[in-house]
Formats: sequence, structure tokens, C-alpha cells
Amino acid sequence: MAFASSPHKNGTGLNARSTGRLDNRPGSVNSTIKPVTPPAPATASPPMRPKSASPSSSVNTGTRRGSGKNGSDNGGVPGRVRVAVRLRPRNGEEMVADMDFADCVELQPELKRLKLRKNNWDCETYQFDEILTETASQKRVYEVVAKPVVESVLEGYNGTVMAYGQTGTGKTFTLGRLGEEDTADRGIMVRAMEDILANVSSVDDTVTVSYLQLYMETVQDLLAPEKDNIAIVEDPKTGDVSVPSATHVELQDQRSFVRLLQAGEANRFAANTKLNTESSRSHAILLVNVRKVVKPKTGDRELIVLNENGGSPQVGKNIRAPTVRKSKLLIVDLAGSERVDKSGSEGHTLEEAKSINLSLTALGKCINALAENSPHVPIRDSKLTRMLRDSFGGTARTSLIVTIGPSPRHRGETASTIMFGQRAMKVENMVKLKEEFDYKSLCRRLETELDRLVAENERQVKARQDEEEENERKLEDTRECAAEAESKLAAAMESIEAERKKFQQDLAEAHQNLEKAEKELKNISQDYQHEKKESLEQGNEVLELKLLLEKETQLREELEQEIQTLKSQPPKLPNGIEAKHNEELLALRRRLDEELKHRERLEEEVRTLREQLTVLSDEGEESRKIIDKVGSGRSSEGSQSPSVHKPTSHMRDTINGQRATIAKLFEQVGLQKILSLLESEDVDVRVHAVKVVANLAAEEANQEKIVEAGGLGSLLMLLQSSEDETIRRVAAGAVANLAMNETNQELIMAQGGIGLLARTADDAEDPQTLRMVAGAIANLCGNDKLQIKLREEGGIRALLGMVRSRHPDVLAQVARGIANFAKCESRGAAQGYKTGRSLLIDDGALPWIVANANNDASPIRRHIELALCHLAQHEVNAKDLVAGGALWELVRISRECSREDIRNLAQRTLNASNTFQTELKRLQLVY
Repeated sequence: MAFASSPHKNGTGLNARSTGRLDNRPGSVNSTIKPVTPPAPATASPPMRPKSASPSSSVNTGTRRGSGKNGSDNGGVPGRVRVAVRLRPRNGEEMVADMDFADCVELQPELKRLKLRKNNWDCETYQFDEILTETASQKRVYEVVAKPVVESVLEGYNGTVMAYGQTGTGKTFTLGRLGEEDTADRGIMVRAMEDILANVSSVDDTVTVSYLQLYMETVQDLLAPEKDNIAIVEDPKTGDVSVPSATHVELQDQRSFVRLLQAGEANRFAANTKLNTESSRSHAILLVNVRKVVKPKTGDRELIVLNENGGSPQVGKNIRAPTVRKSKLLIVDLAGSERVDKSGSEGHTLEEAKSINLSLTALGKCINALAENSPHVPIRDSKLTRMLRDSFGGTARTSLIVTIGPSPRHRGETASTIMFGQRAMKVENMVKLKEEFDYKSLCRRLETELDRLVAENERQVKARQDEEEENERKLEDTRECAAEAESKLAAAMESIEAERKKFQQDLAEAHQNLEKAEKELKNISQDYQHEKKESLEQGNEVLELKLLLEKETQLREELEQEIQTLKSQPPKLPNGIEAKHNEELLALRRRLDEELKHRERLEEEVRTLREQLTVLSDEGEESRKIIDKVGSGRSSEGSQSPSVHKPTSHMRDTINGQRATIAKLFEQVGLQKILSLLESEDVDVRVHAVKVVANLAAEEANQEKIVEAGGLGSLLMLLQSSEDETIRRVAAGAVANLAMNETNQELIMAQGGIGLLARTADDAEDPQTLRMVAGAIANLCGNDKLQIKLREEGGIRALLGMVRSRHPDVLAQVARGIANFAKCESRGAAQGYKTGRSLLIDDGALPWIVANANNDASPIRRHIELALCHLAQHEVNAKDLVAGGALWELVRISRECSREDIRNLAQRTLNASNTFQTELKRLQLVY
């Protein structure tokens, strides 16, 4: 972001009235005059150390004209003032007032020049070092304008960065923006200090900051407002300008610097004018002093030390004089001069405007004199020019950024600002390195090193004596210990031999125990395989009985048909053959009777199983109705009697009795037989069997057994293939019971369960079936790992599609699923692995959530309120929630919700979101 659309705290430069109009302007042309090319810009890189500097001498801080301590030039490098132009975009007022007029300037950044329109057919062209358009970012402005100066300061050169322009064109935005709301908006002050602190040592180097303002020709301390008339001091030898009585704060980190800027801006004078709502009434000056110690490298200049007799010098190879570079950086935010007829200044504001105009006029005169090489520069006409003495014509590297606006109404001020920059480009500075040797520090180091060496010598002499005595004592002790060690060695060898024998015995015993354990493991494995085979045989027993019954039925029919055929067509046989045939017929009848009895026994066994399944399913339905009745009583809002809120002892006994019956049948019949009946051709048998499985699945202890026996796959197969509404309803309920377990949830998703549930929801119209399906999907919505797959396979769309039923039980399950899904997303966002907008919003759930946030049914309303609070906790959803009308519901929940935990959650969410707070302020809602 280059600029905000609102005007900023800035001022204009010298206006046309104060400077006069020059026909032969440097760098300007009209349509008939050839452009004049300005002087070549200085390089952006920091100047190198002068080659003429003596190794044994220090480089002094020279005067403005570059004279050193002895009046000679100490190797200064010429450097012209660099000037960049930045254009502010149109603000809201200009878009309305200048709608029918073109901008008064046209930028050509690739050619580094701009055109100033005089009228529709004539314009003037100006060349600058850099042209920054209205879209230029703060980072690019810093790197082009200020970064070369900051790098020079870190190398030991003085530097100045100054902003000049009409009020409201973005000077303060360019220099002093803190970037609290958007880090990309940080201005030159903040970015320069980041680079300085990143390139200095916290141990050896120091960085101090002063923040001043020049108000009504008085220098005031913005960090200590009580200092309202600070004196400017000039060094008579070097000509350096300083303010010793100002507050100097040593910096350690960037955060403390930002706090200093905030405190200083709070103390700066500003006023509301027609041109700017916060017009700066003073010039702000940020003074940064950098003291950097340069450690000598191998091959650098060495310290020359004479011996005590003044004889031949000796070179100290390890001790060298440290080099200290002292530099300062000035960042100047100038106030703009004003035309009273445009700004509407009056009273005290008018006096402030006069003072600003006088100081800027004095600055313009000095720059004019320097640009024209005048023998006299009126540097003492204003305190502003005295403070900037080193910046223009001195020893500092200077970058000037002039800010202009596009409005044709202020063409005169824009032209004056451009001419100020053109004249500043002609000013030449002599950039000098501020470097000296730190002899005091060297002296302290030498004294410390001498004391250390003396003490070390004494310690070494004493240590040598002690070492000799200790060696003699140790030698005697060693002789005594040698004899004792020989005796201990013999005893240790005997002990080791005994331990070795014991270890071998233990190893043999361990081998024997290992062989026994392997045999026992083999026996256990064989027993397990045998038991597994028997369980499989028992599981196939019902199937074998059914096949046997079918074979017996088919055989009986064949025999009856054969008998009927024989009766209808009796053959004419001889007597012997007929007798034999009669005997065979009697034997066949006896066999038929036996088969009939066997069939009756099988039918009786199947009938008994069917009766047990019927009783069990009826009891399960009754227990489910009792549980549902108790649950609905608990969800009511006090309108029912207290007896409804708790199941009576009779209900508990009934439920316990039914559970006992189910458990007894489960033990007698076996799970495999019950699951095999799910594939029966008889619809009634399948209905009763699936009801029993659903009741068994309601118990957590049975769920794992059902899944291991393949019950989950059978239930999903029923959802896919069965057309009976009752079977699909009960099968969906059983899947919902199994989906309460996290492991089962993953199995359901892996076997395509969500797709089957979604298709069942699309086909079903019965509210109870939809309630079961919605309950199953709602349980799956509570798993963090399955959210993306759940959405991809149509789980969210299926939930939203079931609201067509309008049945309160179905809507309650849908609301529960949405609340579970939103809670998982909120948890994922808090833990950092969930980014981006909510999948619920992407699938279009927000309108239904907002519409049902104040539903009359308390279960629906409670789940929707929770879902809204969880969605609002993720800041990326805030704009969609505001656009969808959810903000009003959040405010209502925070004030009227009957549950205190949900009400507190809504209040915390509203307070934590910047988007919500901004919207509430815009709507003038006090929260």
C-alpha cells in the first residue's frame, strides 16, 4: 500500500509567490525549449574510505567547506544531493471536485522525469534521480531514497533524509508511519532504525536517539516536553552542530524505538485546516547518533610502541588501537508552507503559518545560494538552516524526497515544490568519513593486560612449586599403591572367574526356559487356531441348517411327486417283482416320514429364533421410545413437571430388563447367527435382525464385536441395497450408534459410508429415517481428521439438504452436526493447521445458520449459537459473517443467551475480532 486515500500531515515547499518564477529553470522545458540535463546523480552505494588517509592519523569531522584540523582537506568525496519525487493518489475530496479535470502532472518513471501541465496543450518536463508513482510501496521508497544514506551512516558518514512538499501530499506518511495496522505501511524512520539495529553490535556499539521539533523558531524536545527552548551549539573548530541539552535515549531494540516515536508524535503540534485535517505545525527532526567500533583485521595498521629508553620501536603484534566511527543520521519531516486563502488559517494558526513560511523561505535561500555557488550562504537566518548546516553544502550524504499531489487546483504549489527539488539537485556536499582511534580504550586495555600478565606470572611460579611438591608426594603414594593393587588384582581375577561360571549356568537355564516358552507359545497358537476354526464352523451352522432344510424340502417334493406318479399309473408287474416293489415303496414311505419329522424340527427351531428376534426387536423399540421420551423431557424449558426430567424406577427396571433379554439372546444365539439373518430373503426376518443389531450397537461394549464380525459392512450393504424404509431407518440408526466411536468413524469413511448416508438422505422422505441419517453424519462431523474427506464426499451438502423436512428432530441433528464441524474447524485454526475460510461457508451453510440462530426449539437454537461462536473465532470468517448478517446474532447471543458459557464465548469473540469491533463502531453500537 503506497498511500491512504485521506490527506496526511505534510506541508508545501517554497511557493511561487516567495521564490518568483524563473524563465531559465534548471532541468525544465516547455514545448519549444530543449530540456536541460541536471548533473549526474551520485552513486547510491556508501563512499569508500579515502586512500589518502594516513595510517597513523585520524580522520576529523570537517567544517562545512571541508577543512580539517590543520585547515587542509582530509580526503572528502564529492556527493550531490539526491532528489526523488513521489506522487500521492487522489483522495476522496479530489475525486469529486476534480472529476472532470486531468492530473496536473504526468510521470515517466522509466525515464526518471515528470511533465507539469501548464494547460491542455503545453507542459514542462523535469528530470530527477527517481520518480515514484502513486502505487510505489513504502519498501521501495525506503530502498530508493533512504537505504543508501543508512548504509553510509553505518560506514561512518553523516547522512540526512528529508521530506519536502505541500501539505497533505504524504510527507509524514512517507517518513513517520509506524505500520501498526499494516506492517507494509512502515515509514522511513522505522525501516531505517531496523537496518541500523540489525548491523550494530549490542556489546561494543551504541545507538542513541533524540526527537525534536522546531516550533515558532524554538527547538523543543518531543521526548521531554518540559524542554521547550533548547539551544543549538556549534563546535568552533569543526563546525559541527549539536543539541547537548536534548534528551538522548540509548536504544537496544526496535520495540523501544517505536514507543519513543509514539510518545514524540503525541507531543507534536498539529491543527485542522481546510487543506489537511491534521496539519503539522512544526518541523520534526529525528537525530540518530551511531558509535561503531571497527575491530582491526590481520594486515591492518599496527600500533607503534617505543621502548622505555626511547630506542628502536617495537611493534605490538596482538594489541592494536581500536577504530571508532561516529556518525549521525537526520530524518527531517518539514511542515508545509501555506496560502492563507486556501488553508483558512486565522488567529494562532495564522501565526504558526507565518513562522513555518519564514523558516522554509530561509531554507530556500540557502539552497539557492549553494546551487549558484554564492560566496555568502545565509545559514544563520533561521534555526532550521542552522540544524541542517551539515546536510546542504556540508559533509553529510543527503537524500531529499519531494511529495506532490495530482490536483490541478494546487498547480502553483506543485510547481514550487518541483523547483525546490531542481535547485537542491545542484547542491554539492563533501562526504567525509568520521573515524578516529580510541586511545583511551587502548590504554585501559594495556593496563588491564599488564596486570593480568603480572598476576598470571605469580600464579605460574607458585603453581610450579606446588606441582613439584605434589609430584614427589604422588610418587611415594604410587609406590605404596602398587603393592596393594597387585593383591587386589589377584582377588579380582578369582572373583571374575567365579562370576563367569555363574553366568554360564544362568545362560544355560535361560536357554531351557526359552525352549519351554516357545513350546507353550506354539501350543497356545494351535489352540487359538482350533478355537477360531470352531467359531467359524458355529457361525456357518445357521447357513447349513437353511441349506439342509431346502434340500429336505426339495427331496420330499420329489418323493411325493414320484408316489403320485406311481399311484396314477400302477405298473403291471409279476408277483415277485410287485412284492419287491411294494417293499421298496414302504421303505420309501418310512424315509419320507423321517424327513418330514426332521423338517418339522428345523421349522420349529427357525420359528423359535424368529419369535425371539421379534420379542427382542419389540423390546428394543420400546426402550428406544422410553429413552427418546426422557431425552425430549430433558430438552424442554421447564414447562413439564419434574417427573419427566428423570426416568422413573419403573422405566429403569424396564430398560434394564430389556437389556438383560438382549444380552441373554446374544449369548444363546450368537452374533454370527444374528448377522447372518440380515441376508435372509424374508423381509420380516431382516427387519427383526437389523433391530436387534441396532439395539446391540447402542451398548459400547458390543460395538467392537459387531465391527470385528463384519456387522458394519452388513449394515452399509443394507443401506445400499434395501428398498424397505424400516430397514434403512434402523440400519442408519445402528450406523449412528457405531459412529460414536472414533475408530469406527474412520472405518465408516473408509468403506464409503458417508456416500451411502448421503444417498439415503436424498432418497428418504420419512422424518425418522432422516433423523437417523442426520445423527450418523453429525457424529462423523466431530472428527478432526475426517473433515476434508467428509466435505468432499457430500456430507455437508447432505446435512443441508435434510432441512427440507422441517421436522424439529431432523433440524436438531443437522444443527448438531454443523456445531460439531465448526468446533473442529475452530480447534484446527487455534492449533495452526487449519487456514482459510470455513468449509461450511464455502458450502453455503451460513444463510441457514443465521436464519435459525433464534429458533424457537431450544436444541436447535443452542447448537446454532455454538456454531456461530466457533465460526466467529477464526478472523478469516469475520467479513463473511458481517456480510451475512451474523454480527447481529452474535450481539444478541452475547446479551440474551440463557446459557452463560455460550454468552461468555460470544462476548470474548466479539472483543477479540478487529473486524467486528470496526463494524460495531461504524454502526455506532456501544459494546
